[in-house]
Amino acid sequence: MSSLHKSRIADFQDVLKEPTIALEKLRELSFSGIPCEGGLRCLCWKILLNYLPLERDSWTSILAKQRELYSQFLREMIIQPGIAKANMGVSREDVTFEDHPLNPNPDSRWNTYFKDNEVLLQIDKDVRRLCPDISFFQRATEYPCLLILDPQNEFETLRKRVEQTTLKSQTVARNRSGVTNMSSPHKSLAPSSVNEYQVLPSGCEAHWEVVERILFIYAKLNPGIAYVQGMNEIVGPLYYTFATDPNNEWKEHAEADTFFCFTNLMAEIRDNFIKSLDDSQCGITYKMEKVYSTLKDKDMELYLKLQEQNIKPQFFAFRWLTLLLSQEFLLPDVIRIWDSLFADDNRFDFLLLVCCAMLILIREQLLEGDFTINMRLLQERLF
Repeated sequence: MSSLHKSRIADFQDVLKEPTIALEKLRELSFSGIPCEGGLRCLCWKILLNYLPLERDSWTSILAKQRELYSQFLREMIIQPGIAKANMGVSREDVTFEDHPLNPNPDSRWNTYFKDNEVLLQIDKDVRRLCPDISFFQRATEYPCLLILDPQNEFETLRKRVEQTTLKSQTVARNRSGVTNMSSPHKSLAPSSVNEYQVLPSGCEAHWEVVERILFIYAKLNPGIAYVQGMNEIVGPLYYTFATDPNNEWKEHAEADTFFCFTNLMAEIRDNFIKSLDDSQCGITYKMEKVYSTLKDKDMELYLKLQEQNIKPQFFAFRWLTLLLSQEFLLPDVIRIWDSLFADDNRFDFLLLVCCAMLILIREQLLEGDFTINMRLLQERLF
């Protein structure tokens, strides 16, 4: 470890040991990259994403409160409905004239169950192929959720719901863009990986199953947006960072901490996932156009070339902006970029600049290429 790196670690430690964190100083340090040693990145992200307050004295009580709240979410949205479903149909009283599996009433518990199942199947399909370039999400977590895996609990878990349903996940695919494939071709699985991630034996759970649970709880708590394909790519780097925290006490609670940090981040970017807002000033179309207006200011020649070829920002910038570049770089690079993104007070203006810089980085190829070559370069390139 170089003396410069040791000095940076010391600078972070000095800021983080103060009774009240100096947010501007922390942002300034974090923008240039956060060291992973000692769990510094995990702690800084939790502060920068407004999960932890600036007052250190309140951290212990707030973390305990939030983690217990998440446990309550698990009980209310997975365990209790799972118990009810396990008991459904046991007696004739479960299927009545007022409430039965074909009941279209939105308040029907059967109708709610089937709608939740559609969301769950899409989540399951997406999280099984999360970050296929690394094996982390396939491996068993060191801290499986005891509330879910308690052998004394006889209820339908999310795993059982997916296993028992006969509805194929492909039939409920919900692509946010309608026309754009949000999965990078570089991260597609080999044809031989038909079964994708294998479910681990009873008593164990893979990291992707934890991510699935986080997204399902989020969808239940936010019915207005629920789950949209691509959210898995947002939660993935967050969970990976927290689940690899060298501090075992914090690593044990990676699931709950990820959920609340993801919720806070989604509060800032959720408009990108709502199609009805696309053309508003807070929508994704406006942001994509800003990438081109920024490029026009920075590199007029390249801007005119893309305009001449009628290459619209919707063809490539949709995925870049919506998924915070998580599909354009390998995971370690995504995490480093997110250090700066979370640290910048105007983080999404910074994201626009990064997108513009990505175009300028390959300007020579773009200036020489025709429409077909440039489209392939912009849509498939892994920077």
